[in-house]
Amino acid sequence: MTSRIPRDSRLRIVRPRPLAAAPRAVNQRRPRRPAPRPPEGTPAPAELAGLARAGLAGPVRVARWADTALGPGSDGATADGKATLSAATAERAAADLGLSTAQVRADWDTARLAGLVEVHGDSARPGWRLRAWDRDDSAVLRGWVALFDAWSLASPEPEEHGPAAVAEVVSAMPQVLSFLQLSAGPVPVEQLLDLLQQRVTELRTERCEVPYEPGVERPESGPARPAAAAPAPAEAGPDPDLAPADDTPLAPLLDWVLQALGYVGALTYGDGQATLTPLGSWAVWVKLEQICVAAQSPAGNIEQSAEDMLRGCAQLRPNAARAEYRAWLAARPVGSAVTELIHAARGEDALLRGLAFEALRVVGAPAEPDVRAVVDEPALRPYALLWLAEHDGVDPEDAHEVLTREEATWLWVDTAAAVADHGEAPMLVRHLESAVQPTVPRLLDEVRAVGHPRTVQVLVALAAAHPDPALAKAVRRAAFQVHTGG
Repeated sequence: MTSRIPRDSRLRIVRPRPLAAAPRAVNQRRPRRPAPRPPEGTPAPAELAGLARAGLAGPVRVARWADTALGPGSDGATADGKATLSAATAERAAADLGLSTAQVRADWDTARLAGLVEVHGDSARPGWRLRAWDRDDSAVLRGWVALFDAWSLASPEPEEHGPAAVAEVVSAMPQVLSFLQLSAGPVPVEQLLDLLQQRVTELRTERCEVPYEPGVERPESGPARPAAAAPAPAEAGPDPDLAPADDTPLAPLLDWVLQALGYVGALTYGDGQATLTPLGSWAVWVKLEQICVAAQSPAGNIEQSAEDMLRGCAQLRPNAARAEYRAWLAARPVGSAVTELIHAARGEDALLRGLAFEALRVVGAPAEPDVRAVVDEPALRPYALLWLAEHDGVDPEDAHEVLTREEATWLWVDTAAAVADHGEAPMLVRHLESAVQPTVPRLLDEVRAVGHPRTVQVLVALAAAHPDPALAKAVRRAAFQVHTGG
């Protein structure tokens, strides 16, 4: 005889999972993309870091001297305490370090490009890479790659050439460097010049800048270019169509490029040949891998707008979301990407606001001016202050201390709005624990006073989700008071 008492089946021991959590669970099981291996013969990261330390020994020495001699509280601090490198400071550094003033200035500029020194307005301070220089190989390699990315700033461009020609050559150099990396050995300069000329021509064609020879009328004002106007044979000289828009010869510009890349340690240049150094070859390979990652965006959001990309990342785990941010950013100029993220953060969706600043954390230092520019916007101020505090080296767990009580309360309501719109009821209840107020009555008083536009919706959702009837009643009363202006 069977029992009529209902029993729970053992198959229901595992708590049912909400449907909203299903996409996240799927993403958690997704196998991680194996880390790509560098080309055979590439030195180990520790050896590459050693090469970078040796190449940047001079800039590191100048940066450490400035940290000691000009830092706040030191005997030699400047009157304004900003550690700026003036003419007197450069002469003093040259005397202390046994260098020429020109060498001190050159090392100082290199230290700035490598992130060893961070300049904010008219003040400078040691970068975090300088602090971690001796113990963190990844910090060293990141600093060297930052210098490699800024190779065109490391050496002054030739004044006798127009800015348009210089810009064309700089834009064409990624293909030249890729060719050097694939060659894995010395390459004659004549071959590099031919490749550079071809790439410059392609860039001009993409801009629809069709070259015409002197004396030949353009199609809109006369007959088409006659066949007799064909280019001269190769032995007669370089094709004039291959010159930049201002007819600047490319050979002197290529010489400047190779010298600049040699200055930063990316290649060796001499005897009519150029060869990438191990550091240079590794850096170009890293850049090619970044392009491949951008082309294979993990969640397929690379071609989306910032808002759609952030929505696509809402259900991803933090590491997967950061990979998606990196892929999206790698496919765009930094300036326009930051502007698009800031615009998405200004929207009504609080979840996108938080995710936008997470993406800006991936951008890093280039986003600092734009983040500082939105500090005075009430909806973005708490996020911007936290971002700037972490950027300045504050521990993320302590960054909230930079917020006032009102700013922290605003951030709590904004985050609660994101949870109410996209999360589950238990998450909203647990969100109470993150409030800075010690009691719920204090929290309700300050939430009503802070004036967040989503206050009523947040309180109504919290009252509906909380299991304590008395607390839920108090929260509903607060929501009604805010709604009626009480």
